Amino acid sequence: MQDNDIKILFIGDIIGKPGRLAVKGLLSNLVSKYEPEFIIANGENAAHGMGITPDVADFILSLGIDVITSGNHIWDQKSIIPYIAGQHKLLRPANYSPLVPGFGYGIFNSRFERKIGVVNLEGRVFMKGLTESPFTVAKDVIEKISGHSDAIIIDFHAEATSEKEALALYLDGEVSALVGTHTHVQTNDNMILPKGTAYITDVGMVGSKYSVVGTNKDIAIKKYLTGMPEKFIPEENNIVLNAVQVIVDKKTKLSKNIQKIYIDKN
Repeated sequence: MQDNDIKILFIGDIIGKPGRLAVKGLLSNLVSKYEPEFIIANGENAAHGMGITPDVADFILSLGIDVITSGNHIWDQKSIIPYIAGQHKLLRPANYSPLVPGFGYGIFNSRFERKIGVVNLEGRVFMKGLTESPFTVAKDVIEKISGHSDAIIIDFHAEATSEKEALALYLDGEVSALVGTHTHVQTNDNMILPKGTAYITDVGMVGSKYSVVGTNKDIAIKKYLTGMPEKFIPEENNIVLNAVQVIVDKKTKLSKNIQKIYIDKN
């Protein structure tokens, strides 16, 4: 039943087929328990652990995910380029060049017909992409969508904790939540910032807990031992699902709570 609380579920980086199947198997129980009216998932590693394809994006959306966010691996599967140009529900970072295809943000209807603004940004510290400042782009996007949104959620796909914390504090009170992705390790700093923005440095992943950030451990260890390039393959066993539930007050558009979710599939 609709009330003044907007419940939003954000699922961490989905790692390959094992992650996709875990979301498929666990999502209905998550929805029953947390009753979200809007669901976001990061899918930039959902195809073979590197990038995302049209078929994979369609599969994730068919499960009931409302929006897929991404990050620096968005272009790894070239088939996604024409697809993303016309698919508003698959976002790429908003601070990419305006010449690249796709959309960096959008306003979407929740199950209760409330307007949820979703913004995807990529960090610059320890990241190789040619991106504009996430700080200035975030301000520009917020100015465009804040008057039309009941809640605004930012997925900040970044490596450095300091950059994530800085952007969250810079935007505190202007967005409902800023959640970090990219490192695949769920952090223990979920909090409501002083002006009402929910924050966590990293939501985590949907992947194997006995892996190297989702990758088969033997392959990853071999790369570190030899220094030779290796094709990363997702580990298939011992899958965990990391997510957060954000509860937003519709009147203030700020958050009342952010709860970590950790489900061991085994």
